[in-house]
Amino acid sequence: MTDSNHDDCGCQEYNTLSRRHFVMKAAGAAALGAAVPSWLPKVVLAQTASTRDIIVYVFMRGGADGLSLCVPWGDSNYYSSRATIAIPRPDATGTVKATALDATMWGFPPSMLGLLPAYQASQLLVIQGAGLAYSSRSHFDAMRFIEVGKAADPSISTGWLGRHLATVPPMNTAATLRALSISQGLPNALEGSPKALPIPDPANYVLGGSSATRAARQAWLNTDYALTEEPVRSAALDASATLSLLASLNIGGYAPANGAVYPTTSFGRGMRSAAALIKADIGVEAIQVDIGGWDTHQTQNPLTGLMSTLMTSFAGALGAFWADVLQGNGNYNVTLVAMSEFGRNVRENGSQGTDHGRGSCMFVMGKQIAGGRVYTRNWQPLARENLQDSQDVKVNVDHRDVLAEIVKNRLGNNNLDLIFPGYTSTFQGVTR
Repeated sequence: MTDSNHDDCGCQEYNTLSRRHFVMKAAGAAALGAAVPSWLPKVVLAQTASTRDIIVYVFMRGGADGLSLCVPWGDSNYYSSRATIAIPRPDATGTVKATALDATMWGFPPSMLGLLPAYQASQLLVIQGAGLAYSSRSHFDAMRFIEVGKAADPSISTGWLGRHLATVPPMNTAATLRALSISQGLPNALEGSPKALPIPDPANYVLGGSSATRAARQAWLNTDYALTEEPVRSAALDASATLSLLASLNIGGYAPANGAVYPTTSFGRGMRSAAALIKADIGVEAIQVDIGGWDTHQTQNPLTGLMSTLMTSFAGALGAFWADVLQGNGNYNVTLVAMSEFGRNVRENGSQGTDHGRGSCMFVMGKQIAGGRVYTRNWQPLARENLQDSQDVKVNVDHRDVLAEIVKNRLGNNNLDLIFPGYTSTFQGVTR
């Protein structure tokens, strides 16, 4: 099958997106010293009481195939559409097959079983047929439309998470860092956030150059930028304070709880760092972690190949994060959302892969998430006559309905008209 919107550059568009660096607009200061976990040096910041959740936003860049992530094993159309890449039914012979999540329809493939404990604890919700309601098969456009919270509006330069943080008071009044992306550049979703930084490796966030002169150079920068005008002054001093703060946290020595083991992949390390920052209690309110590689036009092989490896990293890291941060009765109020810009065609193509589609999966995790189920809205069998453009899973759940419910009910922000401009959300019962 061909995709009429398939670009001519080998579909590497999402690998070459330009990420603008962001200049922060607010100043703050950090003070050291307080009782914290044994792995962490003593750090204290002024506190403000809050019951808001911290949000971890995972973007699955490249267009993740929702029908491999969560298998519709009860639909015969799925198997007739995917002769070589379908996941066998739970009752199939052999050991490599789906594990049923319910009695009639949905299951996880073997590579997604890292998420099964969170699902069984009713703290993981899978939403099928979710995504961007606006029709786009461009990686660049679809990702941007999702991250800024409105499609096809070039006037919007800030992101939905950035606007959320800009319209609520800080959970920690002395925090130098309210949001970060574990990446080289700040993603669109966090644009406009006060006190936000892209930090590719929080465990090694230092000034470049010789370590022998690092302290002296940082001191000089602090003195030099103290004399500049706003907003550059506050941005530079906050960044410098964050350098000092993260260096004091010993993230490299972080010991996960409950026997959690993070994969030794880039995404696994990112989720491990996210857990360490949350437990350090330094005032971080939003963390974005990306995982790319989902553009599976060729040899998708979700059982033993490329997509299987990617799903193992994704599910293993999220499963470890759940065990480490959310399992049991810990004090960490966290909601995690994972999503992609779009899904894939229902039918496999001639290269044993799948082309750009529409609806995919969203994953929502947290103690106050109505999990332990696969949620669908107006789902129909995957026969051609029921598909979008006769080839794709329909988007029956606008991603903003899910995000808006989380923003209001878990992040404590009622400014939905500002965070998702021009959109009236319909809550889907995602939160408890």
